[in-house]
Amino acid sequence: MILFYLSTFVGKLAVVIKNWGVNDEYAGGLSRLVFFILLLFFSYLAYRITWYFMKRAIIPIIQKSKNKFDDILLKYRFFRKISFLVPAIILYYTVPEILTKATPAANFVKALIDAFFALIGIGIIDSILSTINDYYERFDIAKDHPIKGAVQITKIIVYFSGLLIIIGILFNLDVGKLILSLGTLSAVLMLIFRDPILGFVGGLQLVFNKMLKIGDWITVPKFGADGTVIEISLTTVKIQNFDKTIVSVPTYSLITDSFQNWRGMEESGGRRIKRSIYIDMDSIRFVDDEMLEKFKKIKVLRPYLDQKQKEIEEYNKKMGIDPSVVVNGRRQTNIGVFRAYLKAYLSNRSDIHQNMTFLVRQLQPAEKGLPIQIYVFTKTTEWVEYENIQADIFDHILSVLPEFGLRVYQFPKSGDIQNLLDRTANRN
Repeated sequence: MILFYLSTFVGKLAVVIKNWGVNDEYAGGLSRLVFFILLLFFSYLAYRITWYFMKRAIIPIIQKSKNKFDDILLKYRFFRKISFLVPAIILYYTVPEILTKATPAANFVKALIDAFFALIGIGIIDSILSTINDYYERFDIAKDHPIKGAVQITKIIVYFSGLLIIIGILFNLDVGKLILSLGTLSAVLMLIFRDPILGFVGGLQLVFNKMLKIGDWITVPKFGADGTVIEISLTTVKIQNFDKTIVSVPTYSLITDSFQNWRGMEESGGRRIKRSIYIDMDSIRFVDDEMLEKFKKIKVLRPYLDQKQKEIEEYNKKMGIDPSVVVNGRRQTNIGVFRAYLKAYLSNRSDIHQNMTFLVRQLQPAEKGLPIQIYVFTKTTEWVEYENIQADIFDHILSVLPEFGLRVYQFPKSGDIQNLLDRTANRN
């Protein structure tokens, strides 16, 4: 019915134009042009009315609903893009009836309308895909299995397909033949889409091999990244460093290069302390009776000293050792007693894991002294608390060393050099 009235209107308009002295061919063309301009204005008006209705009636209802999916649709302008369908439909069903002759101009206008439809469809699909991704990321499963890479590759396919469809419509080409003709350009396309393809493949490997997930703390020295993964996309993994800077690492680089994932530490419930102090080897000596009595006053050491001294005495007696020569038999040393003290001290701390690796060991002596390494795990993985525990332990160790007659090795201070010079001068 509407098309009938439109055709009638165009016919009457052509008659009016003929009465002005214009020949039949130009009168028909001019009447259709005038109507087409009016139709464009009417279509735009229909879009504004539709969008006004959306804002006043539909969107307020969506904003009040508890469903979050439609809120994300609003974020990606889904309803605004839907509003464009109204003028597109009006033009699609009206213009072909007005442009009765298959002139180049008429065909081009029809092609533009079809391309406009395809463009709206691409925009709507884009909004839906973005909404699905955002809604999915609200669930815990998204941390282990993010779909952003898959969504992005789907968008690329949609954009590329839509571009081919629009080109086919505008230039009256068969889309199937157009795709086949692109085979000769496959090398160029592979070069253009190299990063997305590698990123997609790398992203799949990262996700399905459970190498990485959102929220993981990872370290990638090559890119200066040391922080939390906040996004895994088609081509990049975004990492927020602890200084709040954000580093973008190519997804495929995490497959071809190495990176350190701290997830295992966080899931274990314990974080490792692995730190050494260097003992001045000139301060290491055997324990004499006076030192032994002093050490026995240390509560945590008393059981160890009694048991160890009994064991040594029994051994020396059995072997007939002459105790007057210090190098004969077995004797306790201040460094050995100190290691026993550290074990007892750490065992009595409630913030140290007793069921994980627990070591107080000597390392290879070097030019900086004898390293005594603490290798234990805290019961927390929280960074600040972990650092506080570690600092407390080594504050105590450095303070208690003199009680065992031991010194920490350090490079000579300026005062040490001056004292040496003064002594040399006095001797001279």
